[in-house]
Amino acid sequence: MVGVPSQGRTPPGAVGHMVVCGDDGLARRLAVELREVYRRRVVLVTPADEAEEQAAGRSTAEPDPVSGAAVPPLHVETAPSPTTAALLRADVDGAAALALLYEDDETNLRAALTARRLNPGLRLVVRMYNRKLGHHLEELLDQAALVAAPGGDRSVLDASTTVLSDADTAAPALVATAIADTNKVVQADGLLLRAAERPAPDRGEVPDPGLCTLALLSSTTNDPVGSEGSDASGAQGPELLPDDRAVRGSAGRGTVVLEAVRRAGPALPPRRLARRGAPLGEVFSARLRWSLAGIAAAVLALTATTAALTDADPVHAAYLTLLDLFSINDPALEESPTRQVLQLLSGLVGLALLPLLVAGGLEALGVFRATGALRRPPHGLSGHIVLLGLGKVGARVLARLRELDIPVVCVEQDPDARGVPLARDLGVPVVLGDVTEDGVLDAARVHRADALLALTSSDTTNLEATLAARSLRNDLRVALRLYDDDFAAAVYRTLRSAHPDAVTRSRSVTHLAAPAFAGAMMGRQILGAVSVERKVLLFAALLVAGHPELEGRTVAEAFRPGAWRVLALDTARPESRTPDLAHTGHDGDHRSLLWDLHPGHVLNPADRVVVAATRRGLAALLGNSPDGHTAGTGPR
Repeated sequence: MVGVPSQGRTPPGAVGHMVVCGDDGLARRLAVELREVYRRRVVLVTPADEAEEQAAGRSTAEPDPVSGAAVPPLHVETAPSPTTAALLRADVDGAAALALLYEDDETNLRAALTARRLNPGLRLVVRMYNRKLGHHLEELLDQAALVAAPGGDRSVLDASTTVLSDADTAAPALVATAIADTNKVVQADGLLLRAAERPAPDRGEVPDPGLCTLALLSSTTNDPVGSEGSDASGAQGPELLPDDRAVRGSAGRGTVVLEAVRRAGPALPPRRLARRGAPLGEVFSARLRWSLAGIAAAVLALTATTAALTDADPVHAAYLTLLDLFSINDPALEESPTRQVLQLLSGLVGLALLPLLVAGGLEALGVFRATGALRRPPHGLSGHIVLLGLGKVGARVLARLRELDIPVVCVEQDPDARGVPLARDLGVPVVLGDVTEDGVLDAARVHRADALLALTSSDTTNLEATLAARSLRNDLRVALRLYDDDFAAAVYRTLRSAHPDAVTRSRSVTHLAAPAFAGAMMGRQILGAVSVERKVLLFAALLVAGHPELEGRTVAEAFRPGAWRVLALDTARPESRTPDLAHTGHDGDHRSLLWDLHPGHVLNPADRVVVAATRRGLAALLGNSPDGHTAGTGPR
């Protein structure tokens, strides 16, 4: 958005600045987040074409349009990759934090190792799609920071290395957008935060506020889809963290409430979603099974007739019938006419059995060869979700949907896309083809679907697919991925006017993920993010010490409507606290978090609290308020 391309080193006085390295929209969004929300000096290392796009925006420090406070300029370094030279030009050795946001995991890994060597005390935030590799990388870099710390001070690990995935961060919100009445959940270290969206109460009905009201939706009784649109400040939308007076005066508006907070049990083992074999109904067709059943009935009838008309007992009669059936018995030339007729009938049944055995073998071979192929949508499928795009985000969303046992049909143009093998393993039907071509959405049975999730990386493709789907079914619930805020607002207004009875939602993956990355760069643990329309509410754990807005105040006094709210208190002693609330402990249990806080409880400097905050509210708590107010930096 803002850029001053530079060929030299970072301007003097930039020590303690933030460095963002990346090659896509997440890097640009994060740079803007740190600059405009947290008021930090930012150096953006990006390829040449990305740098030109940054330079096309504002190039000087400008006042914030809301508060009038000065916004620090954004310095842009051009580099095709985060080499040692590029990192030195960005003064990583004097930076407070570095974010590595390239789409390639290996590029981020190499740069993280180089940055840790250049600056052992650097706070690292690394984007990794491979979860297992990211976990190992986090342990390795933290160990390197611990070795370099004076006297082995373990406090450097509080915010030393954080590995995040934009796909994992955005996937729950995208799934919740596509499914009506789905709770939004943030889980961490045995605690469960459940944010439930509730419609506007009827006249005379007293709504249950749960533990607290997190947001007032823009939706009303008369307008079920609300007025959501752009992410830009000043746009009409939901009201986050309202006070009691605002909640009481919100007649006709839906709410998002913290419905329940309970200790989560031990983590369940991953459920087997993929079938390792094929069921009998798919190996043998119904016609073949009926034919085999008819032959079995004929064999039983012949056995019973042989036992009744001859002197053979039932076992011997069955033996003779099977010998005749397989044509391995001697001809009954010297036996009675009855025995001869029965032998001929058994031979005829055997002739019918031979082609059935061949057909069954061919069918089974075809099914087993097709187990590695993509499934086609069944003809009678209905009530499913059509998922467009099986890239990084689409693959994570697909996994979430199947964990909820929700039927899905995927549409993907690239047969080698990241999520295609996952869909094959999960047995999810996939339609390979360009969604903008005729017949592709029909093949996905979109006219009988419950919702459409358009998650390709192209805004125009998502919009075109949405318009095509609405032409097939005008009341289809749609959630489409849009990056540009102004474009999202225009799309929303147009679709809302053209289809007033249909639910339309727009989401930006980078907008959902950037707050978590920015919070990690500021050295605070972000437990999760909950999307409220196109806004984001963050859940973070931070120490009270160094924050005048919290230190020495009661819980009620620390609450600032529209900015932050204290939700829970970590009652464990400082020396026995879990270092990272964002991960589940070994036993899956965390009993030290107290959620039913009395409004008069006084927060002490040694306390650690869990807060819900807006992006600007969290920036204020971290000492970079848009209004210029310093809230204290707290311990690193």
